[in-house]
Amino acid sequence: MKADQTPAASRRLRLGMVGGGQGAFIGAVHRIAARIDDRYELVAGALSSNPERARASGAELFLAPDRCYDDFHRMAAAEAARPDGIDAVAIVTPNHLHHPAAKAFLEAGIHVICDKPLVRTVEEAEELAALVRDRGLVFVLTHNYSGYPMIRQARAMAAAGMLGRIRVVQVEYAQDWLATDVEASGQKQASWRTDPARSGIAGCIGDIGTHAFHLAEFVTGLRCSGLAADLSAFVPGRRLDDNAHIMMRFDGGARGMLWASQVCPGTTNGLRLRVFGDAGGLEWQQEQPNELRFTPLGEPTRTLLRAGAGSLPAATAISRTPAGHPEGYLEGFAQIYRDAADLIAARLDGRPDPADVPLPTVEDGVRGVRFIHGAVESSRGNAAWVSLA
Repeated sequence: MKADQTPAASRRLRLGMVGGGQGAFIGAVHRIAARIDDRYELVAGALSSNPERARASGAELFLAPDRCYDDFHRMAAAEAARPDGIDAVAIVTPNHLHHPAAKAFLEAGIHVICDKPLVRTVEEAEELAALVRDRGLVFVLTHNYSGYPMIRQARAMAAAGMLGRIRVVQVEYAQDWLATDVEASGQKQASWRTDPARSGIAGCIGDIGTHAFHLAEFVTGLRCSGLAADLSAFVPGRRLDDNAHIMMRFDGGARGMLWASQVCPGTTNGLRLRVFGDAGGLEWQQEQPNELRFTPLGEPTRTLLRAGAGSLPAATAISRTPAGHPEGYLEGFAQIYRDAADLIAARLDGRPDPADVPLPTVEDGVRGVRFIHGAVESSRGNAAWVSLA
């Protein structure tokens, strides 16, 4: 605890942000999510690598001029030296900056909340994981869909054995926004996601496939032990994949399939998960996030509603509004930030970590990077099976 700090549990956490300035999409989402439960106050930022845009972005967010930085290394050093420095930083940059930014703040002793995928290479991922362990810091990866109440419900049901022994896991994530070469028009979000220098070796599977992969492991509690992938770049001239079909094998004998695509007209944000065991099955769709379909073997299908009859504590404890009042994307993000606040405040105050907080960690980030590289390796080998053990 810094000398002039009141206990973190009795105040808002001081949050910094790297990236997310003018023209960015995800930065605003993170800022809204951080404020929904009133656990954070944004006080500093390196919001752009362009000094003028960084200052202008900071002014729009009412940051003090001396806390609007044009370089995240300077920000990490300056904030670590301040008695009122940031408690945590949110990293919302394109992928190629995740590693250097996260490393700078971890080395400065500052907790990190980072967008996915974690980094571009397995070596970078393992370096960050080792640094997190060595420094005893909190590192949260914003796999926001794991913060949805009905996903927490599904996870609790699987863990309680309500599905029996899991046999089949089907997960898909379909979009259509990259069905044409929009990157050629200079569209900012498309430009960096389809650029190997900024995105890494993967396009679609890094951007949305990692969400699907994490969700499959998060809900089932199973680890994918191997995969066989067929990656495609359907749009002429595109340098990274925009469609992926992946077979998966899980520990314990379950089998799965993952489909991720950004070239499917008529789809917007079609994340869908189905899990089948020998005693029942579950189905959840992100575009109807407040419903979970549960079918016990030999019985009629039941539609469970968020905060409704049949909700387990894992879901009701994180529902912000009564049943029938929809919750979704922003609230899911907010749950990640709320859970992170509980964990960070405990570390800052020297208290034990709260129990049973199912946050995506740096280790989940390592899993995601291994998934990306395994899928690329498999596809280059004509869909040969690759181990993720």
